[in-house]
Amino acid sequence: MQDNRLSQQRAVFPQREEIEFVSVCVRDPRLHKVDPWHTHVDYEICLQTNSMCFRKNTSYVRRRYSDFVWLRHCLKGNALIIELPKLPPWNPFFSLKNKEQVSKRMKGLQEFLENVFQNPLLLSDSRLHLFLQSELSIRRIERCALGKTRFTVAEAIQQSRSSYSSSEDKSSSDSDCESSASSDLGLSIDAMARDSPVPFHHSN
Repeated sequence: MQDNRLSQQRAVFPQREEIEFVSVCVRDPRLHKVDPWHTHVDYEICLQTNSMCFRKNTSYVRRRYSDFVWLRHCLKGNALIIELPKLPPWNPFFSLKNKEQVSKRMKGLQEFLENVFQNPLLLSDSRLHLFLQSELSIRRIERCALGKTRFTVAEAIQQSRSSYSSSEDKSSSDSDCESSASSDLGLSIDAMARDSPVPFHHSN
């Protein structure tokens, strides 16, 4: 009798299926001074999701514009018949003091990631996941994706904020955050301690 009542309750109140979501936010621009002549700006990528495509439900990493340029170049190899999302354009007159330009840059980077998430083929690239959920530099992401590191992709993501970040990947930076693909892209969040980040609104 009790079993029948439970069955009736389940019929009246069916279990709600959890809706899958992926939420990303690009925010908190910070100016890094490498030396008196070289600076760059990076942004925090906040990712929250319940999707099984990702290994972590929540992650925070910092990346610069040139890192996004590298990522798009990588994804392009998987998008032979796919229209790849565009990045905000390179601006030779980009100024760290211009809050409107910085705001548009962050919005464009966020929209780029949101569009990438809509494509299952692009989501299958391990470099994308390392870019979003690990603190590895670009150079180490490339090596890890090729299986040339002592840790796997899964380990790099799960063990983020650990010893996987290495000073061997540090490199000099250009004066503008919009460095081209020809420059060394090895500098990312694991350089924050050395570069003494300054919040954007405090920059001169």
